[in-house]
Amino acid sequence: MSALIVISINAQDFKCTFSVTSNTNDGNTDRTRFQEMQKTIQEFINSVKWCNYNIGPEERIECTMQLVITEIISSDEYNGYMNIGLRRPVYNSSYTTTLLSLVDDKVRFTYNEGEPLIFNEGTFDSNLTSLIAYYMYIFLGIDFDTFAPKGGTEYFDKAQSIVNAAQSAVESGWKLYESKQNRYWLVENMLNNSYSGIRDFLYLYHLKGLDAMYDNTTLATSYVTQAVEKLRAANRQKPGLYAVTLVLEAKRDEMVKLYSGAPDNDKTKFLQVMTEIDPSNISTYNKIKQ
Repeated sequence: MSALIVISINAQDFKCTFSVTSNTNDGNTDRTRFQEMQKTIQEFINSVKWCNYNIGPEERIECTMQLVITEIISSDEYNGYMNIGLRRPVYNSSYTTTLLSLVDDKVRFTYNEGEPLIFNEGTFDSNLTSLIAYYMYIFLGIDFDTFAPKGGTEYFDKAQSIVNAAQSAVESGWKLYESKQNRYWLVENMLNNSYSGIRDFLYLYHLKGLDAMYDNTTLATSYVTQAVEKLRAANRQKPGLYAVTLVLEAKRDEMVKLYSGAPDNDKTKFLQVMTEIDPSNISTYNKIKQ
């Protein structure tokens, strides 16, 4: 049986759709438990001022977080995964572009019904609150990077501090040796100056590229081409970076649509880059030739 509760969280900085889904088979017991869980998590997200700036209601960052519980280990311990999504509106357009889409499959946590969720920066109070806070800061870091060069650094730093505090945690997902695609490596990739092309991409592609398409499509497309070349520079430092993989997964189909009407010289440069950094999907990129 699947129990699904969906809520819209109008937190101080976020417009976030949060849901709890269960693949367990305890029926109404599950549903009551997860309703309380979602309410408590909602209150936790709403209670924290995640951003240091005053974000207006129309500027709230759009995100989705879907917690899927696959196992009830005990009366207060759960196992599952989380679908994570982040979007951003494009200037002078009704279009919304995806910034991040991933599945975090290392979500094991303790939740005691009726107890408030606690998060303190610099300490590891619980895996659940650390996980949520980590992604809130990742959301802010990526979003702010799309508006200013390295604009999200302070939020990536906060995410890094959560990773540091979680090094003694028994739960997986926080340590460098566990995997090359986990929370540790995502924020490491974003803060490592050797891979600064990732963050240069976020700024050039969105503010100089997508946001400017309405005013000057040719110039905006040239900035998008500069952006993908920056992404290649990061990939050359260390092929297969987790953050590069996430960027490509979020942007692949969108870039194909964008370059389908681009000048031939931009198409050529784009295909050269993608052949190098995403060869397994070159058939998708070749659609721009049609």
